[in-house]
Amino acid sequence: MDTIEKADEKINETVSVVIPTYNRSLWVREAIDSVLAQTVPPLEIIVVDDGSTDGTRELLLSYGNRIVPLFQENRGVSAARNRGIGQTRGSFIAFLDSDDLWEKGKLACQLDFFRKNPEAMICQTGEIWIRRGKRVNPMKKHAKLSGMIFEPSLRLCLVSPSAVMIRRDLLDEVGLFDETLPACEDYDLWLRIACRYPIYTTDESHVIKRGGHDDQLSAAPGLDRFRIKSMEKLLKSGRLSEEQARETIGVLLEKCVIYAEGCRKRGRDGEAEYFDRLKCFWEKQGP
Repeated sequence: MDTIEKADEKINETVSVVIPTYNRSLWVREAIDSVLAQTVPPLEIIVVDDGSTDGTRELLLSYGNRIVPLFQENRGVSAARNRGIGQTRGSFIAFLDSDDLWEKGKLACQLDFFRKNPEAMICQTGEIWIRRGKRVNPMKKHAKLSGMIFEPSLRLCLVSPSAVMIRRDLLDEVGLFDETLPACEDYDLWLRIACRYPIYTTDESHVIKRGGHDDQLSAAPGLDRFRIKSMEKLLKSGRLSEEQARETIGVLLEKCVIYAEGCRKRGRDGEAEYFDRLKCFWEKQGP
């Protein structure tokens, strides 16, 4: 084995895959199998069952030592991912949602990117979108950008958990997923990263992102309230530059107005008043 092959072998053994799942026994098998089929096998596949009641436990145990199954009471996707992260041994972590799939070259593509870009902390691949069994083209606003993407990421989450590979020590620096957020927990984490580091996107699409099913968190109504909370946290953290803070306050004000109007239309006047007050507070801070 020559020097290059030895180097490849070493980096191949440093990827831990974390898959959170909850009552998706029909989906998670396909997700796990897509990881097992990778041309570059990971160091470990950690699957966290977040209190499923549909036979997921038995399914995971049937894989034997090919995966590392973890079981916990239902605490949400952030707690499940964080539990998995806490058990990882690799220097890279790749996430996969249990309703998504990887094409066979996904890990190989990203490991090759990190070999060529040793200064990079995080990268994602492109995605193929499937909705209710049919391929769809993402809208222009969903296009995956590459580099310093903090400002455009404020309005819309431009990073997909299933597409990401991240250096483990970056999570030690910025923190894990926020377990107080029932949704938009990934948006929250990517902003904490994007305000400091470039998030790169490879040219290839290696993730099959399946959507349109009833339990999909990203399709739930009223998600902007969680994005507003994330932006508030970031503003109070002191991590942002003056320019980043101005941009963040500007987007936060926009979202407060839109969300408050939506609350009033639905008769939730008390909630609308709260976001009106929040808007007034941040107006006094800038932008």
